[in-house]
Amino acid sequence: MTRAVDLLKNKFGVGQLYKYDIMDGDAILLTIYWHPLTIAEREMIQKKSGGIEDANDFALQLMIEKALDKDEKRLFADGDKASLRREVAASVLQEIQLAMLEAGTTKGVEEAQADLKS
Repeated sequence: MTRAVDLLKNKFGVGQLYKYDIMDGDAILLTIYWHPLTIAEREMIQKKSGGIEDANDFALQLMIEKALDKDEKRLFADGDKASLRREVAASVLQEIQLAMLEAGTTKGVEEAQADLKS
C-alpha cells in the first residue's frame, strides 16, 4: 500500500510543471511555467511581502518568485515588482496570478481522493 505522503508527493509534488499562455489576440505573447506552491514558499513570499495581509501584494510576489521560462529560469527579478505594479495592466497580472493559484486544485484533488480510497 502506498503511503499517503508518497501519493501526495507523486500527484502534487514540486516536480510538476504548470504552464499558462498570455495571449495577444490569436498569438501567444508569453508562456509562463511554474512549479506548485509549497507552504514553505508561501511563508517566504509572505515575509518578502512584509508580512502584511495584502492579497494583491502576495499575488504579485508569488508571480515574481514562481514564474519561469521554458528552461525553468526565473522570468522576473525581485526588482521588477515596482515596474509591474506601475506599468502593467492589473487585469493581465491578475490573470497570471489566478492561473498560478488555481493550478491543479480541482481535478488533481479529486484524483488524489479517489486514489486514497482505493
